Amino acid sequence: MINQLDIFGSIKNTTIKIELQNGKLQFFENFFDQKQSDNFFGSLLENIPWHQDKIKMYGKELKVPRLSAWYGDSNMSYSYSGIKLSPKPWTTELLTIKNEIDKVANVKFNSVLLNRYRDGNDSVSWHSDDEPELGKNPIIGSLNFGATRRFMLRHKNDKSLTYEIELKHGSFLLMFGELQHYWIHQVPKTAKKIGERVNLTFRVIK
Repeated sequence: MINQLDIFGSIKNTTIKIELQNGKLQFFENFFDQKQSDNFFGSLLENIPWHQDKIKMYGKELKVPRLSAWYGDSNMSYSYSGIKLSPKPWTTELLTIKNEIDKVANVKFNSVLLNRYRDGNDSVSWHSDDEPELGKNPIIGSLNFGATRRFMLRHKNDKSLTYEIELKHGSFLLMFGELQHYWIHQVPKTAKKIGERVNLTFRVIK
């Protein structure tokens, strides 16, 4: 387990800055307050046209264990796990969220992947956000609404190097540096009875 190195104040709230071997994280535990988070969460559940993708694995077509949607600037297509996504145009609400994220990330994100975890059976397996269209050392901003879920990281070359953090309602995790090239991450299934969660991962498509 890697230890936290620095805690300091930010324009949003108290932030945890985490230095990993070959990567960096910055965690805002209460990026949006309770009321804002509740409003965004309810609106996203109701208004986003969620769909369930399928992937081919071992010759079989399987449903992805979560719902998703892709939004962004025009022509910002994105591909992962054999799935190619064409962006829907930004909504006013997503732009409002993005503008706040941009301020603390010091980058202008041009796309966002939304994932809806309906219960503890929905998950995302070990992977890195290192697709070619994200460029070298991509900055990924992960915003969370709804149920708290475990976010686990593991170094690709040294599996003894791990880090875990609970992503709570209204929290924001910024991933940068070499992280996506040297680390993989997952949100595992859980047997606990748990409510829905919406995760927004903001990206810059080159």
